Amino acid sequence: MDNDDGAGADLPDLNSLLCFTVYSAGHAFNKVYKPLLDELGLTYPQYLVMVALWAGDDQSVGELGEKLFLESSTLTPLLKRLEAEGLVRRRRDKADERVVRITLTDQGRALKSKAIRIPASILKATGMTIAELRALGEQMAMLRRNLRQAGLEG
Repeated sequence: MDNDDGAGADLPDLNSLLCFTVYSAGHAFNKVYKPLLDELGLTYPQYLVMVALWAGDDQSVGELGEKLFLESSTLTPLLKRLEAEGLVRRRRDKADERVVRITLTDQGRALKSKAIRIPASILKATGMTIAELRALGEQMAMLRRNLRQAGLEG
């Protein structure tokens, strides 16, 4: 039955919404990442924490939160699980007891050698070139900056 009362006449089609494209692409990424990360025993958010630590060990929870765009209340349980798995250590900063620092364990450092193949697998799954992905990544970063700024203004 066609209900032509005008309601929703100005709403865009679902597939024309950029937010839906980003959201559904995120889901598609997760499906590709899941079997790769299952082999490592990591969830996607845990993988991101480990990537950040592999790039630079011994970071504060605040530093990690800024890099990952996560609040401490979201990041702390993630870090506790990684610590329980023996991948990271959490300790209070000697200079400022309020600061918690995160360092990789030997097991956490060793996991990097198993994770090294993930980027190539993801690149292959995208069907895009490195140049195309870099350009898209730059556009997405600009979009994120603009949206974060608009959220701060609102």
